[in-house]
Amino acid sequence: MDLIKYYRTIKHLKFRQIFYRIYYRVIPVKNVHAEVAQLNGWVWDGPNVNPKSMLAENSVSFLGVRADISSPSCWNDPSFSKLWLYNLHYFDDLNAHDFANRQALHTQFIHRWIEENPPCIGNGWEPYPLSLRLINWVKWISKTQFKDERVLSSMTLQASVLNQRLEYHILGNHLFANVKALIFVACLLDSAQTRSFLKKSLRILDEQLDEQFLEDGAHFELSPMYHCILLWDLLELVNLSNVSNQLLPEKTVNKLRLKTELALEWLVNMTHMDGNISFFNDAAFGIAPAPKLIFEYANSLDFVIPKVKIGLTSKPNSGYSRVSTSKYDLIFDHARIGPDYLPGHAHADSLSFEFSVGEQRVFVNSGTSLYGTSPERLRQRQSAAHNTVIVANHDSSEVWSGFRVARRAYCTLHQSAEVAGKYVLEASHDGYKRLSPGVTHNRRITCGENGFDLIDEVSGEFKSSFYLHIHPNIEVMQMTEKDLVLILPDKRKLALTSSSEIALEDATWHPEFGQSVANLRIKIDFDNQYLSTKIEIMKEIN
Repeated sequence: MDLIKYYRTIKHLKFRQIFYRIYYRVIPVKNVHAEVAQLNGWVWDGPNVNPKSMLAENSVSFLGVRADISSPSCWNDPSFSKLWLYNLHYFDDLNAHDFANRQALHTQFIHRWIEENPPCIGNGWEPYPLSLRLINWVKWISKTQFKDERVLSSMTLQASVLNQRLEYHILGNHLFANVKALIFVACLLDSAQTRSFLKKSLRILDEQLDEQFLEDGAHFELSPMYHCILLWDLLELVNLSNVSNQLLPEKTVNKLRLKTELALEWLVNMTHMDGNISFFNDAAFGIAPAPKLIFEYANSLDFVIPKVKIGLTSKPNSGYSRVSTSKYDLIFDHARIGPDYLPGHAHADSLSFEFSVGEQRVFVNSGTSLYGTSPERLRQRQSAAHNTVIVANHDSSEVWSGFRVARRAYCTLHQSAEVAGKYVLEASHDGYKRLSPGVTHNRRITCGENGFDLIDEVSGEFKSSFYLHIHPNIEVMQMTEKDLVLILPDKRKLALTSSSEIALEDATWHPEFGQSVANLRIKIDFDNQYLSTKIEIMKEIN
C-alpha cells in the first residue's frame, strides 16, 4: 500500500525535480572558491521587522523556544526541530527592529558561524537556510558598512555553493529564495564571479515570476502565509533596485512591480478585518510579515493598496472567493491544493471557509503549529481540522507524511454571482471519487445581509460529517439538538441551526508555530446525502 501511495505522490513531480534529487545526492559540490570582490557602496533602507531572537552571547529564542547555544554542536543539535535549527542559521536578528543595539553581538555570531560551520557540512549549508542567511548578511553589511574581508570572502564562498545547489528538486518558494539571495549578493559584492551569479539569477527570476504568480496575483502554493513571504520578497527586490542604483534591469523591475500590484490585491482579499491572514493550507501568524507591515512597505515604494470590495469577489485562477458586507466577511476555498508537483504546504481543506464578524473571527481553520512528520502534523493537515465535510472518515486529499499528498481533490466553481440581492457561491470537488462508488461533495453558500445558508450535498450512501471550528474567544450555548447560539466577546450573538443533530467537541486552534489553543468544534453527522446549516447574526433586542 505504501508503494502505491508513493507512486500516487511522485507521479505528479516534474522530471527536473527527480533528476536533481538524484544528482545532488551523487554529485558533490566542486570547485568552490571565492574571488576577491569589491564592496558596492549602497545602504539598505528597508524596514527592520524581525523580532529579537539573539538575546545574549549564548542565548537565542525561535518559535517560542529559548535555548543555550554555547556548544559548537548547537548548529546541528538533533534535540531541536529542523525548523528551529534552520532559524538558528537564518540570522534574522541582524535585521530585527533594534538590530543597531547588538552590532558587537552580531559580529561575534557571524565569526562564530564561519568557524563552526565548515563548508558543505550541516544544516547551515542547505540551500534554503543558506539563502536566507545570505540575504540577512547582505542587508546588515550594507547598513553597518562592515568590511571584514573574512566575512566577505565567506559570503562569496556561500554564494558559490548555493549557485551549485539551487533547489530545482523542490522548486517553488525555495527556488525563489535561492535566486533572491544570489541577486542580493551580486548587488553588494562585485566580481566576475558574482556578475555571473546575477546574470543566471535574473534569467531564473524572470521564469519564476511567471511560474509562481498566477494571473490573479496569488502565489501558486496557495498558502496566505507563503504568499506574504513571497510578496515581501517582491518588495525587497524592488527596493534593492532603488538602493543599489538600478543594478537590476528596468525590464526586470517593471515586471516585479506588475506582479507586486496583483499580489497585493490578492492579499487584501485573503485578509480578515482583524488585519491578519486567513488560514488555508499551511498558515500561521508570526512566520511571514503581517499584512499591515507589507502594506506599509508597499506604500513606501509607491504602490497603491486596494480596499476590500463590498460584495462578492472571486479569484478563479487561485480558487478563492470572498463575500464582504457591512457586518461580516466570508472567505471560501474552491481551489486546487496547489501545484500538482509541489503540494508540500497543502492541507485537505477543499470547500472549507472562514467567517468573521467585524474584526472578530468566528469560524476558523485550525492553523499550523509545527512541521515534521508527527501524527499532530498530519492531523492539522487533514480535512477534519477544517470547516468542511469528510466522507466515510476519509480526507478530501490524501495528505501524508509531513509534506506529501497522494490522490488529491480538484474543485470546480459552478456559480459565483449576485442572485435576487444575495451572493451565491457553489462549488464541488472530486476528492471522494476514489471511494466505491465514487462520491462528489457539492457546497452551496448563499450570503444575505445578516448571515448565510450552507447546503452540503454528498452523492452516495456513505456516512458524512461536517466539522466547523469555533474561534476560542467565542462562547457557545447549545439550545436544542439542532440549534446553537454563539456569543462574541462584544456580546453580539449568532444563531446556528442545522438540519441534523449538532455535537460539540473539544479541539485546538494553532495561530502560531508552537501554539495550541483550546477551542470547540462542531461536528454534524449526516447520512442522507444532504445537510442544511444556517448561520445568522441575531438582532439586538433593546
